[in-house]
Amino acid sequence: MMQAPHDLPGWAHDAMLAVLARADADRLKAFAEPLIADLPDVEVLDNRTGLVMLPMRDTAQGTHFHLGEILMSEARISAGNQIGYGMRRGRDLEAAMAMALVDLAVALGVAPDGCTEFLDEEARTQAQADHDTLCRVEATRVDMETF
Repeated sequence: MMQAPHDLPGWAHDAMLAVLARADADRLKAFAEPLIADLPDVEVLDNRTGLVMLPMRDTAQGTHFHLGEILMSEARISAGNQIGYGMRRGRDLEAAMAMALVDLAVALGVAPDGCTEFLDEEARTQAQADHDTLCRVEATRVDMETF
C-alpha cells in the first residue's frame, strides 16, 4: 500500500504525531469524531494494545538502556492508498483511533484549517504544561555551594 507524505503547512509529520500522542484524550476524540463524515471509507488495519520498551540514556556515562515496558495503544487505518497512524500511552484504543483519524484526515487534505488549529492549540497547551513542570522542578533544586 503506497502512502504519500502527510502535508500540513507548518507541521512536519513527526511533530504532528508527537503532539497528537500527548493530546488530551477527550479533546482529541471530540475533534476526530466529526472528521469521519468527511473521510472516504476507512478500513481498520490494526487496533491493539501492547507493551513496548522504554529507552533511556544515562546522562553521566552517555549509554542507552531500557528502563522497562510501557503499555501502549496503537491504531492503523487506511482509505485508498493513504494510511493514518496513532500510538498513545495506556489502554485507550479510542484515543489511538482518533489520532489515526486525524493523521489520515491530514494525509487526505480533509479539514486542514481545523487540523492546524487543533494542533496549534494542543502544542501551546503542552508547551505551557511542560514549562509549568520545569518550574516546579526548578523550585526544588538545591545549590550545594550556598550551605
